[in-house]
Parts: sequence; C-alpha cells; structure tokens
Amino acid sequence: MSGAIYPSLSGKKVFISGGGSGIGEGLVEAFVAQGAHVAFCDIAEAESKALVERLSATASFAPIFHHVDLRDIEAVQAMITKVEADLGGIDILVNNAANDDRHTIDEVTPAYWDDRMAVNLRHLFFAAQAAAPSMKRAGGGVIINFGSISWHLALPELTLYQTAKAAIEGLTRSLARDLGRDNIRVNTIIPGNVKTPRQMKWYTPEGEAEIVAAQCLDGRIMPVDVAALALFLASDDARYCTGHDYFIDAGWR
Repeated sequence: MSGAIYPSLSGKKVFISGGGSGIGEGLVEAFVAQGAHVAFCDIAEAESKALVERLSATASFAPIFHHVDLRDIEAVQAMITKVEADLGGIDILVNNAANDDRHTIDEVTPAYWDDRMAVNLRHLFFAAQAAAPSMKRAGGGVIINFGSISWHLALPELTLYQTAKAAIEGLTRSLARDLGRDNIRVNTIIPGNVKTPRQMKWYTPEGEAEIVAAQCLDGRIMPVDVAALALFLASDDARYCTGHDYFIDAGWR
C-alpha cells in the first residue's frame, strides 16, 4: 500500500512518545519516511534501538531514541529540552505512550490509581506544556494526543485506562482553545483495535473474529493505517483541524 507524501512534513521536528513498538513504531517509521527529523522515547530499550538501527540504513535523518519513564515528570521535561536542542525545536508532538493493563475494580488501590494516571494521562499534559514554548517561537505547531475506542465501547476490566483515555479528549479540547491563538493545533486520534504484538496477547482467534464482526469493515487495522491519519493531522493540509477527535476504528460498534 502506497501512502500520501506531505511536502509540509519534510524537515519538521517531531517528537513521539512510546515510539519503540506497536502503533508508536508505525508513527516513527511514517514520519521518518516523510523526511521529518524524529526523536522518540520508550521504556522498551531493545526494541527501540533495533528500530533506530533499521531506519538509519535508509533515512536521511536517523531517528533519535531516549529511554525515559514517563511517570517521572522531571525526566520528561529534561528530555523535551534535550530534544529541542538536538532537533532545533519541536514542531509536532505526538503523545502516544500508554499502557492498557487489565484489572478488576476490587484490585484498584490508591497507589495503583495514581500509577495508571501517571502512565496514561499526566505525561501528555506536561509534554505539551514543555513543548509549547518552542512551537510558539516557531509561529505554530501541532499536538496529537492518542485516545482509545475502549471507553466509547465500555470494554471490561479497563476502568482506569478508560478513565484516563476519556480525560484525554477533554485535555485536547482545552489545549486547542488555550493554544489556538498561537497557531498550535491539538487533536485526538482514537484507534480501534489495532493489530500489534501487545494486542495479540489479549485476543484468541475467536476474539479477534468477534472484533472484526463488530466492525463495519472487514480486516484488521494496522499501525500504518493509524500513522496515515497522524500524518494528515500533522500536515498543513489539516491546517484548520483542531480541538476534535478522529476515529480510526473500521466502524467498530
């Protein structure tokens, strides 16, 4: 499948959280292929280094990997500062990192609640806060937050993940309003069930078939499909798209 080329993305400075595998890996690959200068972070060190090595063979600008635990906000802010120095700024911030561990309501403790909010929500705001000044100096920028179809469907054993992902849509609306006059656009991408190694841990072949049957379209969504939407929203072609949620779920209901 050949994809669109966006001249406006060539040379753009892009930072992606959770870029080492799954959807994040697809995002890194897609922006690098557009000629963007990409940095990303992840806690999966081996996978991330392998991705950098693979893309460095053909990329005009090899992606830069940072090993950071996003629960550590001071480390997040220091990383953003380092990325700005390495890339010469940040034009596009993609807040992708999250973790959808399953749990029951009875298993949740205050400490686990705080940990899940730190993993799935808090770092998005502080990354945006840290990157926004660079975007303002450049005359504008793009922030893409990743939500989830899960809370729209009320899937089981995901209460904390779904709480965080619902909040992200509110965060997007707020940031779009407060940053809009600085020409910074903010949107949410809401993926359906994307076929990644992590997601395949949770589903049997029968469960996977049930998901496809609940979609309007046949087939499985792949990281490249999600990345295609992210490229459009990050490009100048989407210059009046802000403050909204964009689903890529094959019509899963």
